[in-house]
Amino acid sequence: MKRSATPYLFLLPYLAIFALFWAWPILESLLLSFQNTRVSPPVWNLSVNWGRILGDAAFWDALRNTVLILVIQVPLMLALATALAVALNSQLLRARGFFRFAFFAPVVVGAVAYSAVFRLLFNQNGAVNAATGLDLNWIFDPVGAMAVIIITLTWRWTGYNAIIILAGLQSIPKDLYEAAEIDGASPWQQFWRITVPSLRPVLLFCLVLSIIGTLQLFTEPWLITNGGPGTATTTLGVYLYRQGFQNINFGYASTIAYAITLLALVFSIIQLRLFGRES
Repeated sequence: MKRSATPYLFLLPYLAIFALFWAWPILESLLLSFQNTRVSPPVWNLSVNWGRILGDAAFWDALRNTVLILVIQVPLMLALATALAVALNSQLLRARGFFRFAFFAPVVVGAVAYSAVFRLLFNQNGAVNAATGLDLNWIFDPVGAMAVIIITLTWRWTGYNAIIILAGLQSIPKDLYEAAEIDGASPWQQFWRITVPSLRPVLLFCLVLSIIGTLQLFTEPWLITNGGPGTATTTLGVYLYRQGFQNINFGYASTIAYAITLLALVFSIIQLRLFGRES
């Protein structure tokens, strides 16, 4: 019994930290979602928050903005990441290690730093307008602000996903390509008939992670556009923050957090059902 208890003793520090800083806050947030925290002390009211969220126009606006970013940015980013991974995997490319690091580097750049850079780049007097000859007020235009958010996210996460896809590419047996080449398949046919089907689990993994990350999106809209102009780039994460830390309504903020969790679960299940089946 003493010997079998040894691994649990080694795990105990982690389990204690997990229970204190993860499990308890998750449970406490669930309990807060069923309480009216606008009164002191908070009182139990099972419908005050969950009933409000169904008719909250601001919540649905934030959800629409989040889904818009998801359906545009995620497919664009994964397509670019796949093309980039194929290029990085090419034997014709010299200094492959350098390029892999260069495209992965945006992930390790601090969020505040690169958000400030993109805000300056897309300022009305910024480098983008100067280089293109445009005179757009990107940050204060609803369409322009959304475009800046999408461009920023694509810049940061394309290289990260490309490295993951590259790992999947390197696991594909070269015999498949050699056999296809002998049979007369063109490079384009090899890509669609061998590469894409073989990358299916990796692409599904990247897709699910990207969907979950987009539903929680907060940093870029908050730091670059502050959710504006108006509510044009207010995502679910920004709306949650405003309810919790500006309006001091932690009960409703907790409800939004669990709504995001349920949405992530639904989207993930749909993706796994549609694309996770074995061919």
